[in-house]
Amino acid sequence: MVSVAVSKLGCTELFFVQPGMKVSGNYYHEVLLKEKLLPCIKETSGDSFIFQQDSTPAHRAHDTMHFLRRETPDFISPDQWPPKSPDMNPMDYKIWAAVMQQQVYQKRVNIIDELCQRLLSVCVAQHWTKRHRRSDRSVACATHRLCTSKRRSF
Repeated sequence: MVSVAVSKLGCTELFFVQPGMKVSGNYYHEVLLKEKLLPCIKETSGDSFIFQQDSTPAHRAHDTMHFLRRETPDFISPDQWPPKSPDMNPMDYKIWAAVMQQQVYQKRVNIIDELCQRLLSVCVAQHWTKRHRRSDRSVACATHRLCTSKRRSF
């Protein structure tokens, strides 16, 4: 598994989970969120951001939800976010499906290290690295507009 945060302000580095590691709610909020993602997000955005994620079990865990309500300025819980919504999930439908998947899997991947290296290479080629502080801004901006307008309707 790999985690990354994307906004109109930029993109964090990719955070890889060790092969074979079970990503429980506790691991997700104690390691991925607390130690990696949130510090990078706050470095880029300060305390002005809306945190959204999909509804995988680790994301929906009670402790994770409690942690995000406490540690983020604004949090959209999974039950407020429509599943399988291409216009509101740019990582799954725009960035991964349209760009990264094609480039990462051009050739068969044989080992995890090779997969990680390909993911990193695509990010560098697309200028989605922490150093460049850039992401697909049109997708991120559109998602932000949809997020704030849809949020009011929930």
